[in-house]
Amino acid sequence: MSLTEQAIVHIRQLIKEGILPPGARLPPEQELAAELGLSRNLLREAVRSLVTMRVLEVRRGDGTYVTSLKPELLLEGVGLAVEMMRGDDLLEITEIRRLFEPLATGLAATRITPEQLAWVERHLNAMIANRNDVEALNYHDDAFHRSVFEATGNKSLSALLGGIAGRTLRTRVWRGLVESDVAGRTIAEHAAIYQALAHRDAPLAQAAALVHVSTTETWLRENLGSTYSEETPERAGAAS
Repeated sequence: MSLTEQAIVHIRQLIKEGILPPGARLPPEQELAAELGLSRNLLREAVRSLVTMRVLEVRRGDGTYVTSLKPELLLEGVGLAVEMMRGDDLLEITEIRRLFEPLATGLAATRITPEQLAWVERHLNAMIANRNDVEALNYHDDAFHRSVFEATGNKSLSALLGGIAGRTLRTRVWRGLVESDVAGRTIAEHAAIYQALAHRDAPLAQAAALVHVSTTETWLRENLGSTYSEETPERAGAAS
């Protein structure tokens, strides 16, 4: 490992051992650099890397602190990584979604609160109201799923699936641009998920989610090559 990588490992070890717990302030730069046997420039590189990973945060004029280390923060990078994937890598992500999202939806059916169910319904109604507005439709589509993930009560699962499913937002936009009546089918699939959640029917919720995710995966497998060959930077930006 490079010296910078060694510094990253050392700082992470201090955090894992509880020497630097969540919210703790790192020692002064000069002191920590001396302890690690690094130049201050190399230490800064290590800190920048850990800031990118959401392990550390720099508070201007106050110092560098360990973050809360909450799952939703640490797993934020999953969505960023998935955004960079193309071709077969994107298909693999869709397969992961097919494996986990139905199970999460079934779990949500057993745990969802009336307030959480109301949020899911709000986004479903917004999808219906905006069926002719592709951008708004897909915004509430994504929010619908995130509300379901949150209802599992599992923050790690919610953050992970939020990162994975969020990437397919662009795919759903493509479908809205090139397929006829995709809004009607999408809304019907989401309505089936909502009804299963409302009845606290876990097997039905899992089945409804599987149908929905499989529809997206099937379209993606059939259209991936032509979609990427025709994509322009302007279109990609609008779709994200």
